[in-house]
Order: sequence, then structure tokens, then C-alpha cells
Amino acid sequence: MSLVVIGTLAYDSVETAHDRRENALGGSAMYFAVAAAPYISPLLVGAVGDDWRDEDTELLAKRGVDLAGLEKVAGGKTFRWGGRYEPDWNTRHTTFTELNVLETFDPKLPANYRDAKFVFLANAHPAVQMQGLSQVEAPIFSVADTMNLWIDIARTDLEALMQKIDGLILNDEEARMLTGEDNLIRAAQKVLTMGPKFVILKKGEHGAFIMGEGLHFSLPAYPVTEVIDPTGAGDSFAGGFMGYCAKAGNHSPETLKKAMLHGTVAASYCVQGFSVEDIGQRTMADYDSRYNDLMQIVSL
Repeated sequence: MSLVVIGTLAYDSVETAHDRRENALGGSAMYFAVAAAPYISPLLVGAVGDDWRDEDTELLAKRGVDLAGLEKVAGGKTFRWGGRYEPDWNTRHTTFTELNVLETFDPKLPANYRDAKFVFLANAHPAVQMQGLSQVEAPIFSVADTMNLWIDIARTDLEALMQKIDGLILNDEEARMLTGEDNLIRAAQKVLTMGPKFVILKKGEHGAFIMGEGLHFSLPAYPVTEVIDPTGAGDSFAGGFMGYCAKAGNHSPETLKKAMLHGTVAASYCVQGFSVEDIGQRTMADYDSRYNDLMQIVSL
């Protein structure tokens, strides 16, 4: 079944304890699409500027990403973000943000995208996410990501969106901010009263859990021996998660549990390199191998 992702493409400048990269390919929709590509050809909706490099279009197309929904804004400049990570990887400092074409981003879905059955609304203003979702005619499974900024300045729009989606993905800090609950179990339970049928809470190096009606499943993070750059790990997790669900063609509780493992695998490959230097090379065989390793870790 078809899977559409609506979100950002960017050029990131990132510094870690290992190295730094300038103008590396980034963005929430980009990471998601690259991570989902081994399962299904994702349909990407996003906007870039005149500075967008042809080689990045070629990289995504070679990965199997459908780019009919990629809008190149004449006279515009691609979204840019800069960040620096402390050696503990949990502390990130944003050094600059240039919204550029995102200031006026109005997602436009090609006609053949509108019958997609699986929809992922990558991190963006919730009003933009709602605009994108409204163009999909009859989705059977829609999931959104968000961040602290939107919880702070666009809560009304986010609450309206939560009434329209099946699932919401948050990290632990975002969950506490959204619900006012310190305990993550209580926070997840409160999110479920706001509209979504399930919630995924990401806890970084401590893994993630999913909760919904008749469903509560927790996983550790995959034990990567050396983290190079954690940028995009959450979006890659979502790509593996939704890619597996779309390939399976359903979102039953058992499928969602397995999808959590696939998301964890995708995130583990993402952090092993800058940008998509590692995950962009991974095949389904790589995913399956690490999935089997993870099964050995979590099974009795």
C-alpha cells in the first residue's frame, strides 16, 4: 500500500564529538523517506529552494523515493539548521535556524498521492500538517510527529490535529510538556484522551514504548557501539515504523509491535553516520539482519 510523508527537507550543519558536516542533507521528511525506502517507495511532499542540489534529488530517487511532490520554489532558499551535540549525545545546542521556504510552505499533493492509505505528518507546524492530511482522501492509518515549539506556540492547532490522526509520536520531554505529567505512563495515558488511538514515546538511548487500547509494548534501543550523529534518529525510527506497517498493509496490534522493532533498527543505522551516510546505504537484508539481532535481545 502507498505511504506518503509530508515534511521538511533541509541542509544541516552539524558538529559532534567526532567531526562536523556543513550543508549536509537533512530534514524530517528526508530522513523518514530514506529510512522507509527498503519497505516501500515513499511518496514525499516538501519544498526546497534554488540552492537545492541536483545530486540530492538523484540520491533520493536512487533510494526509491517518489519525488513528484517535491516543490522547488523559484527564488527561494532551502530550510537550513545548525546544531552542536555534547559528548553525552543527549544535549543538543541549536546554533542557527533559517526557515526560508518553510515560512510559506503550503503542501500540495499530486493527484496520485491523494489515495495513499498510510500517511506520516513529519515535524512541521500543525496547521501545515492538517493542510497536508486534508488532501488525502481516505487514509486508513495516519501518524504525526511534533516538537516542543508547536506545543508552546500552536497548541490549539495541535489539539485540533490530534482529533484527526491515529497516532502521535513524542519524545519524553515533549510528552511531559504536552500533558503536564512527569510520569511517562500517565503522560501517555493522557495523550490518548486527546484524540489519538495510540502514542509512541521515544526515550533516546533508553528505547521507546507504544501505548493504545489493548496495547502496551516497550523496547530498548539497539546497542550501537559508536554513535556518530543522532540527528534524524527519531524521523528514521518513524520511517522504519511506518514503512513496515505500509508493507504489511495493516496496523493491527501485532503489526505495530513488530513495527516498533523495525523503527528501532532504522534509527540505529541512522546514528552510525552523518546525514544519510550510513542509513542511505542500507538494504532490506541489512534491516532484517539487525531485526533478528534485536529479537534475540528482547525475546526470552
